[in-house]
Amino acid sequence: MKIENYIRDIQGFPKEGILFKDITPLLNDVKARQECLSLLVNSLNGQKIDKVVGAESRGFFFGMLLAQELNAGFVPVRKPKKLPFETISASYELEYGTDSLEMHTDAIKKGDRILIHDDVLATGGTAKAVCELVEKLGGEIVQCNFLMELTFLNGREKIKEFPIFAVLSY
Repeated sequence: MKIENYIRDIQGFPKEGILFKDITPLLNDVKARQECLSLLVNSLNGQKIDKVVGAESRGFFFGMLLAQELNAGFVPVRKPKKLPFETISASYELEYGTDSLEMHTDAIKKGDRILIHDDVLATGGTAKAVCELVEKLGGEIVQCNFLMELTFLNGREKIKEFPIFAVLSY
């Protein structure tokens, strides 16, 4: 099965000059979604994962599926002021602006083995911020995985100290 056949290109979203990779066709197809989940899980080579950390918001979709499949907890990383409990934060740059992310202070315990998941590795800013949050709380990052990597943006360089897996590369 070709997972790339389930990714739709949208020109000019969220602003002119951006080619957005839309994953909703992938989410909508049961077989493609299951195949993608299998590829993500198999990339871990049987390593134990205590928590899956999913980045807002498209990282939540497969992040929850991964947590379920791996019998692990799920930790949402959200935009500012979206989480109700005490948080820590990290700032990052996007290819079209800047923002910050937050995580609950009690989401990860020292020594927890962490899988970080997001839909896309682009400039690496979001992934780096999530890694910083995990490390602040004492988590051990086992892998950063993504549905797709936009290799021409060199985001991998910002998180090169961690194992990285992407189902698709563009």
